[in-house]
Amino acid sequence: MNVLMLTPQFPWPTHQGTTLRNYNLIKGLAQNHEVHLFSILAPGDRPDSGPVRDLTASVTTAPQVLRSAGHRLLTLATSLEPDMAWRLWSPDIARQLAMLVSDLRPDILQIEGIEMAPYFFALRQMGVSYGLAIYDAHNAETLLQWRAAQADVRRPRRWAAALYSAIQSAKLRRYERQLLQTVDGVAAVSDPDARFLRSLASDVPIEVVTNGVDLSFYQVDDPGPPIFDTPGPHLVFTGKMDFRPNVDAALWFAAEVMPKLRAQGLTVHFWVVGRNPHQRLSALADRDDVTVTGEVPDVRPYIVQADVYVVPLLAGGGTRFKILEALALAKPVVSTSLGADGIPVQDDVHLALADDPETFAGKIIRLLGERSIAEEMGRRGRLFIQQDFSWDTIVPRLENLYQSSTVNVAKRFAKPPGVVEN
Repeated sequence: MNVLMLTPQFPWPTHQGTTLRNYNLIKGLAQNHEVHLFSILAPGDRPDSGPVRDLTASVTTAPQVLRSAGHRLLTLATSLEPDMAWRLWSPDIARQLAMLVSDLRPDILQIEGIEMAPYFFALRQMGVSYGLAIYDAHNAETLLQWRAAQADVRRPRRWAAALYSAIQSAKLRRYERQLLQTVDGVAAVSDPDARFLRSLASDVPIEVVTNGVDLSFYQVDDPGPPIFDTPGPHLVFTGKMDFRPNVDAALWFAAEVMPKLRAQGLTVHFWVVGRNPHQRLSALADRDDVTVTGEVPDVRPYIVQADVYVVPLLAGGGTRFKILEALALAKPVVSTSLGADGIPVQDDVHLALADDPETFAGKIIRLLGERSIAEEMGRRGRLFIQQDFSWDTIVPRLENLYQSSTVNVAKRFAKPPGVVEN
């Protein structure tokens, strides 16, 4: 098949969840299909670097048009569409994409994430021809925003953010439903996300195509050069640090869990590792037990050399690459239940789950104090990833979606029984 993937940033380097997913889908699909790529370039993207061009039949890019604060405020106040629908929108890019699709006539038009949905709607309005439209839902966005609102409303200082998320959740429900009812097939990254998306549109084929791990890239016996320059034990959290759930998680852990560890006499150090730290994280700058690194060349040494990997997420959706990466590296993990949502792990078997500061601190203390338990948990976590989250087993699920969507479209346009043409 001829597949055209629309991505909201260039899929290399693989420095966050979106690029990890998109790159590995391209790599897997390229084995059996002719893959073309259309990417909007985020600031700093370098489309001439990495292996993407060798895997694809063609690469087309367009620079991201940065929105002014005034334009964002205007659309927030006046548009029925969610903020995410405006984030990457440009009429010029839409026209460029329409010309590409007209030339390629792809069998599969694959929309990677809701930020690219406006371009799909624009193609339909222009009457541009393509085969099947497949939406790869990196998150159930309505659910993610609603969870963010629920988390923020419990903290008076976050009521403005809670109001924003509640309004966006309502707008997203309408927009996400319209998208699901218009495409021919949907890939969801977890069973909970799939259930929610089916509640919005029950007729469209939905296949669970989880996030995964390239196990050859995550080698347990390659710790790399020493990373930490402070006394341990070391607790590590990684992610894109301008993503609100990650920011909230880091601040909550530093404010609520770290004091309970210190109260037990532990001199732990908390490492917040990831690109584009939000200005809210500057509140941690004066603490001698917390380091916010910003972007690093490779997160793997931080994970491998950590004593415990933590996922203190209070909101979010989908399946978290951060947990999959840590488990693949045989690292003991302590996560909230929401942080591990969508991954069929067992508490105190593959990782440890905790949803309040006292329990979270207690699970960390146990893993730091009983290293044999921590090492065995890490071994089981690595085995769990090997069995269920290799891209070699995930990409065929996406190909199954292509087939089921083709069958569903054929049924939709089939003539009713007994109807005969004159």
